[in-house]
Parts: sequence; C-alpha cells; structure tokens
Amino acid sequence: MSFLNPVVPHAETLCAPVPPADPSLPQNDTPAQQAARAAQLAASQLTYVWDDNVATLPGVPLAKSVPLDNLPTLQWWGLLIGISLKIVRNALAVKLGGVDRGELDSPRAKYEAMLAECDAIEASTAALVAPAAVPAQPHESFLGHLVQDLETAVARAEYDTRIATLKAHKARLEELMKIDDAHGLGSALPASLDAYRALFDTLPLPGIAWTFQDDALFAALRVQGPNAMLIAAVGDTLPANFPLTEAQYGAVVNGDTLADALAEGRLFMLDYAVLAALEDGSWGGLAKYSWQPLALFAVPPGGSSLVPVAIQCGQDPEEWPIFTPSPVADDLWGWEMAKLVVQVADGNYHELVAHLARTHLVIEGVAMATHRHLATVHPVWALLVPHFEGTLFINEAAATSLIASNGPIDHIFAGTIHSTQELAAAARLDFDFTAKMLPHDLAARGVGPGSALADFPYRDDGLLVWDAIHAWAKSYIGLYYASDADVRGDTELAAWAACVSGEAKIKGFGPIDSVKALVDACTMIMFTASAQHAAVNFPQKDIMAFAPAVTGAGWQSAPASQGGQDKAGWLAMMPPMALALEQLNVLELLGSLHYRPLGDYRSTNEPYAPWFADPQVTGPEGPLVQFQTHLASIDARIAARNANRLRPYPYLQPSQIPTSINI
Repeated sequence: MSFLNPVVPHAETLCAPVPPADPSLPQNDTPAQQAARAAQLAASQLTYVWDDNVATLPGVPLAKSVPLDNLPTLQWWGLLIGISLKIVRNALAVKLGGVDRGELDSPRAKYEAMLAECDAIEASTAALVAPAAVPAQPHESFLGHLVQDLETAVARAEYDTRIATLKAHKARLEELMKIDDAHGLGSALPASLDAYRALFDTLPLPGIAWTFQDDALFAALRVQGPNAMLIAAVGDTLPANFPLTEAQYGAVVNGDTLADALAEGRLFMLDYAVLAALEDGSWGGLAKYSWQPLALFAVPPGGSSLVPVAIQCGQDPEEWPIFTPSPVADDLWGWEMAKLVVQVADGNYHELVAHLARTHLVIEGVAMATHRHLATVHPVWALLVPHFEGTLFINEAAATSLIASNGPIDHIFAGTIHSTQELAAAARLDFDFTAKMLPHDLAARGVGPGSALADFPYRDDGLLVWDAIHAWAKSYIGLYYASDADVRGDTELAAWAACVSGEAKIKGFGPIDSVKALVDACTMIMFTASAQHAAVNFPQKDIMAFAPAVTGAGWQSAPASQGGQDKAGWLAMMPPMALALEQLNVLELLGSLHYRPLGDYRSTNEPYAPWFADPQVTGPEGPLVQFQTHLASIDARIAARNANRLRPYPYLQPSQIPTSINI
C-alpha cells in the first residue's frame, strides 16, 4: 500500500492528489501505515487552513488560501475563457451601439481595439490549453533520476507559465466586461423592453424575454426556476398578516373557494421575510429598493399546476395592500409591478441564500474538513474529493470580487454591500444539513410527492438524481464498511464529522455512527455539490440574464395601490441599462460553463485519467458502472418528461449536471 502520491509523469500532477488503488480504514492498518496516514494529514492541515475572518462573509469558515491542488485544469480554463470572450464581444458590440447613438463618450476606436485584443486572447488561449508535453518515463539509474527531476521541473515551470498567462487573460476579460464607461447606455432611447432585448447583440436572446409577463410562467418559475427552494404549503389557515378575503380569492380562481382550497391543501406561498435584513443601497446616485413580499398561489380544483392568486408587497398589511390578477385594465400595470417586486425578492433570495450560501459555502466547509481529516488512502476521501474540484478556487473569486464592495452584487442587488454580505453569511450559518436533505426539505415544506402540487419538475427530477446518488453511495461505502462497528471504529471519520459540525459550523451534521448515517451524509454532500448547485446555477443564463424577468433591485418604490398604474411606472422599476448589461455579463458566464458531468470521475492530472483506481469500484459489475448506467437511464427519462412538458426543465438531467461547484 502506498501512502504518498507517486510521481506521475505529467506536468499537472506535480501538485494534484491521486486516488488510492487499495483504500483502507485507519483501524485496519499497521502501526507504520497509521503513522504514514497521520504524517500525510499533518501536512494537509498545514495546507488547508481555516479562516473565519473573511470580511466579505463574516463568520463563515473558509480556506485561508487556495492550495495548488485545487487550481483549475487547463481544460476548465479553456472553457471559461471561450465563454468570456463571447460575452465581452457582445458587451463591446452593445457599447459601440451606444457610441453611435451618442450615449457614450468613448471613441469607437477604443472598443474596436478591445475587439482586436479579444482575437489575440483567443489565439493565445488555444495554444495554452493544448496538451502539455509529457516528460519521459521514470529512469532507473541515479543519473536517470536526475534527468527525470529536471524534466519534471521544466514541465512544472511550463505549466506554471501557462496558468499565469491564462489568469492574466481572465483578469483582462473581467476588465473588459466592466460597465464603468457605460453609465449613459440607453439614455438616447425611450424606456422599453426592446431596449433590454437589444443588450443581446451577438448573444442569443433567451426565450423568457418574450414570455416573462405571462402569469402562468410567473407561477411555473416557483417550481422550475432558479429558486424552487422556497415555495411551501400554506397549511390550515392563511398567515395573520395576509388578509386575503373569500371574495378576492373567488374572483381569481373560478369555481373554487378559499375555504376549500385551504382544507384540501391546494394553497402555496412564498414568504420573503428573511430579506428584512437588507438595507436599501444605491448606485450612481440612484436609490435602490428591496422588499419582503408574500405571494400566494393555488392549484385549482382538479388541476396540477400553480396559478398566481395574490401578492402583498411587504409584510405589514396596513402598509401593503393585496394585489390580484384582474381583467380590469386599470389594474393591469399594478399587478405587473407586484410581480416585479416578487421577482426582485426572488433574485436576492436565490443568489444570496439558495445559491451562494447553501451550495458554494456549505461545500467549502465540507471540503476543508475532508482534506484536513481524511487521509488520501481513505475510501471516503476518494469518493468525495472529485465533488470539490474547483470549489475553493471559485469561492475565493466570489468572496474577493463578486460579493465585494463595488463588485457586481454591490451594483445589481438591492442591499448595501454590508447588509448583503451579512445576509449571505447568516444564511450559510443557519443552514441545517439534515433538514435540507432533499426528501426532508420537500416534506417539511409540504410539497413532497404526495402533495396537491403535482407539477413540480425540480422535485420530481431531483428525487431521481438523489436516489441514484444514494444508491451509488450505499454500494461504494458497502465495499469498505461491513458493519456499523466499522464506522464507529474509524478515527479519521470521527474527526471528520466533528470538524464538519464544529470548525466548519454546519448545523445538523451527524452523528456519523452507522453505515446508514454515512451513506446519507455522503449522498447529501454529493447531491449539493452537483445537482443542487446545477438547479440554482444554470437557470441564471436562461432566466436571470434578462433583467426585466428577474433582477436584484427595484429602482422605484412599489405602488401603494394596484389601480391607476401605467407601463412607464413599471419600466421605471427596472434597472438602468448599464446594470442590465452587467447582470447579463455575470449571469451569462455563471450559467454557461458545464465542466465534467455527474458520474464522469476524472483526475485533475492531464490527460485527466479516470479517478477511481480500486478494481472493486471500477469493475464491470462494480458500483461505478452501475451508477453511470443509472444516470444514463435517468437522463433519458427526464428527456422524455421534457418532451411532454409545456416548459422543459433541463437543469437536473445528469448530462447537464457538473460533478462539482466549479463556476
């Protein structure tokens, strides 16, 4: 058994870990092997160091720095820069249009030079991500070993140079995406949806740009949009602060009564009270607005899908009246304004709570604990580490730029940057690991498979993937743990669990005292890092990149009454054109990068060989093949579902789910 990563003759492997061919539990090793494990973990703990004083995410345990073996592969860099180039070229085309209309002061030559720079970056990147030269195979003689060491050092230096250049390209493209010179964008045009659509100059315009005002789509987003994690059954009575009357309900849902809908469990609600933590910010001297609305939906008698019933734009009914869909022309734009209030709230809840806090930051805590307390010969280390690829790297970028002062979230979202950071941090620290396991969470919200809400694509597709991951975890773990006693006797596993619930500050984790508990924990970790992140990340491109559909702030106050509003007032609540472009840039990027689908386990070592080395795992009848076959079957099943759905939901097809949070 080898306890030290062997020298592998590829440049990228000089820092990257490799999986063991014969994983073992610490209690089954000899004293010498146990000592080797302890030495490896001691070294890892010097590399993976906690920091819970990151200013942008106060109190959240994060990595103090990103270890070398967590840096992205050349393959990932090629994808990122290719997508970024498309976005930058689109943004530059939009800015050139602004110059031609007299909205921007910059000369055309400035942006034309930037387009030429994009061409140069594209050519350079193609060369940089090409396969690296492979040093010769190991030499047996002493002199041969010196030659090999020299070859390895040269390969390392070449690789480091490539990465440094790619980082520089990324940084330059981020500069080119900035909207500092675009404040006047759109000033020569009348306010209109067409002006927002025109921001997609060289990029495909998402279909939601034409359909987002549809009430049926507004309802569907609750169960197959970026944030399907908030809709919950109402219960026996409406909240005391939501005084909807029987008459108001009956006017919206024909042939139904409020009493019947309550009794039959057909009412569902969004409650954004948690957003009270946000303090309204500003941008460019313009005030921004956030709200904490309540929104009610119903499944009509004999129906399966939600319909919107009523919206209250704040928590206090004395201040905020209830708005409802209405055929009365005078009420039309007030209803559209109320839906926009909900979409602003949903954008904040999605990005700060469901996305950043409950996927990115949770998985970082687990990743740190795994590297610090499970030796690289531990079978659970081998199972989980591929699900952490790129996470520490991408989270550092989020903490230092995305959610930092004067970053995109500071610009686009409603709260002051300090209150926004505080909300994200609180959401992470409040996350309950066991309660948020998909079956538990759905049941707690009253939207499980037996509920009146029959049409719920996130739930139905998500449970298929959850069950497949659970079966994979159970089969894999069963190879190494014959009994609950094996789990209880595993000192590394005990230290890992204590770290996850302790230093990592993940509530509701453990105790891990049985095979079942270990299987459930690993299922939750793998699902969160893969499917759950996919469900909240990839709709950003198709749904959120078009700012009028979902955005982070309101730019006029919400109306005090539904009647008497107009389209101009509705449009005035939407973001300035420059910020709509910034939102497009950021969310198009985040929602476009698909790297390594679930079930495709590979090393980070060029040429990215298969990850698992234990024949028990990889054999023709082994659990890995079974898992991959199961995922392929689910992919086909969801594709068939989407062929029959009015609105396809592709985000939980296994072929569209990356293994890890790497963007």
